Amino acid sequence: MSTRKNHLKLYPVDRDPSTRDDDVEIDCFFRKMPVRILISTAVALVAGILALPASAETKKCSVGMLLELPVTMSYMRPLVPATINGHDIKLIADSGAFYSNISPGSAAELSLKLAPAPMGFEISGVGGSTSVSIATVKDFGIGPVMLHNIEFIVGGSETGSTGLLGQNVLGLADVEYDLAGGVIKLMKSQNCEHTNFAYWAGTKAYSILDIEPPSQIQPHTIGTVLLNGVKIKALFDTGAPTTILSTKAASRAGITPDTPGVESAGETGGIGRHTLPTWIGAFQSLTLGDEEIRKIRLRFGDIGGDSFDMLIGADFFMSHRVYVSKAQHKMYFTYNGGPVFDLSLDRAKTIAAANPNGSAAAGGAGAPATAEEFSRRGNALVQRLDFVGGLADLTRACELAPGNAEYRYQRALILMRTEQSAAAKADLDRALTLKPAYPEALLFRAGIKMSNGDKAGARIDADAAEHTVAAASDLRLAIGNFYEALEDYDASITQYSQWITAHPDDSRMGNTLNSRCWARTLVGRELDKAIADCDRALKLQPRTAAYLDSRGLARLRNGDLDKAQADYNAALGLAPKQAWSLYGRGLVERKKGMATQAKADIAAAVALDKDLPERMRKLGLEDVPQ
Repeated sequence: MSTRKNHLKLYPVDRDPSTRDDDVEIDCFFRKMPVRILISTAVALVAGILALPASAETKKCSVGMLLELPVTMSYMRPLVPATINGHDIKLIADSGAFYSNISPGSAAELSLKLAPAPMGFEISGVGGSTSVSIATVKDFGIGPVMLHNIEFIVGGSETGSTGLLGQNVLGLADVEYDLAGGVIKLMKSQNCEHTNFAYWAGTKAYSILDIEPPSQIQPHTIGTVLLNGVKIKALFDTGAPTTILSTKAASRAGITPDTPGVESAGETGGIGRHTLPTWIGAFQSLTLGDEEIRKIRLRFGDIGGDSFDMLIGADFFMSHRVYVSKAQHKMYFTYNGGPVFDLSLDRAKTIAAANPNGSAAAGGAGAPATAEEFSRRGNALVQRLDFVGGLADLTRACELAPGNAEYRYQRALILMRTEQSAAAKADLDRALTLKPAYPEALLFRAGIKMSNGDKAGARIDADAAEHTVAAASDLRLAIGNFYEALEDYDASITQYSQWITAHPDDSRMGNTLNSRCWARTLVGRELDKAIADCDRALKLQPRTAAYLDSRGLARLRNGDLDKAQADYNAALGLAPKQAWSLYGRGLVERKKGMATQAKADIAAAVALDKDLPERMRKLGLEDVPQ
């Protein structure tokens, strides 16, 4: 295989933050939001949910459930089912999003007509800001409610789902988050100014945190917490898979990137195109109302924001059951058990050893009875890295609903994570028998076949997935990665081009432009376009060694030796042991008559990757004696 970028996501196609170079924190905030949009959708939603049964109004405190949303956790993202114009979709329940959002690619897949947003209207988040459009959905179904002519914001990055369910829905009433139990509930409370809303706790301990009164402009759940004794303003964000702190707030708490023991944690991104570096540091304590969590490790980076210092993400919500009271301006919560922020694989081994027969429950919900309930609890257990318990629940879901392809796919994900590839493939075979047009399962199975050396079988599955998905599908990126791994660079270029057109503001744009630059370089055609792709990637993410390396090879093939050498020098300044850059610089030096330097660089490259000379020959580059 002549590619060296390792783009291929071998197993799950979902955007798994544990295997990505750029962890994605999804959050979008208010900027010049048209009041008509806020009001029109809120009125429609209130009308819809208030048509549902609720508790009768009395002078005494009364609490009734307006709407229950089933939640399936996937890579620390709470997914809720919905429909748009008759199409089944999944939305991330995102308490950090001020308004519900659909990605541009998903809007194109759903054939939604876009209208311009008012001038100056944009959304911003961890990845920067982006302009948006407005789509009006004729029929939007959520839970038992069907709403009509509902407006969604369209813009920003893909989220691993169709879009986000934001505070224009989640903030309409009180809200209870029981992610570990697989449910979010919108609650209507009356005359309950002094009521304890942690009703599930019984006689057990619960905690209370004062939160800021919500407004149309700032509808989020925000409260002040103590980090190492320092006051920090925290936004509680179910859409962020992991908790993250601003660099300034970490510094106020005594931790900086230069503090001994602080580790680089790679790049993070969000709603916009850009990514930013993050670090992980050790903190003595985090106090949230009545609860103190000691000796924790938190990620931090330049997430910025005038209204908050910290995003407390789904990792907190998975380990707590939470009730947000709008009238009281308080958040009630109880601890479910298990780690709050530490979800490492080492912790998974500890859990498995302590629970050889699986866990009894993931959180606050009662024992499941239906296949869907077993599926939701099983996926929640997997987020806590209890693979034994999760596998037991998904097995029960498959037994109760043997004709459901999705449960087979979900179990295959767990089986692969526990290194049971043969059993995972068997589940995928069954899922694809039940649902042949299942592109995620096809790509998952293609990855297993690739890992087993079955390139022909992988190609069949990748082709089948390609014929199944819409032109604007986010899966075009994964399909392009597969074709690149299969050394069909023309096919990969086609897939990357379709994805780039449909996802103009995605945080993965830099990586994808680099992938297309690399593929064009490997086929040795359209080298000017390849260089232009790398230029754009570097404009988005400067000082990225892989992008400089790609442009260096493109310039080498294009005959621009001085600029190629400059790119390789810059790449090696960032990543001194990058074999392709060493070899490429050696080729440039050889062409420029720098025999001694060329020999040294090529020898160093071969020491890192002995197959490079053969790969270079396959590319049609100069045959360098070994």
